[in-house]
Amino acid sequence: QVQLAESGGGLVQAGGSLRLSCASSGRAFSTYAHGWFRQAPGKEREFVAAISWSGGSLYYADSVKGRFTISRDSAENKVYLQMNNLKPEDTAVYYCATDRSLRAAEYGVKGKNPRDWGRGTQVTVAS
Repeated sequence: QVQLAESGGGLVQAGGSLRLSCASSGRAFSTYAHGWFRQAPGKEREFVAAISWSGGSLYYADSVKGRFTISRDSAENKVYLQMNNLKPEDTAVYYCATDRSLRAAEYGVKGKNPRDWGRGTQVTVAS
């Protein structure tokens, strides 16, 4: 099982930026796709972004396209989510996830739930 730990959340004004980090344990980091999800109070968890094992394929939810960027550093075993032009509706707990059997393109597919999850990091965007 892969251990994931998110960091970088916080309180920011609308229009501001944050960079989330996800530290991933395990020797197979470079062979797994990873994804970011979020869950706002009273709402279902939703897909945000995913990145293939090579970093060559990126996928985003429509709501964050053009504002968020997912990336990975295989030397550091980390996945990042750069969030720009944040909006109050981006307020949520953000989770990093991975699954050895899921391709990056599948992370945004309903019913395709990654096996391994971090504990999440809170992002709050004030208006």
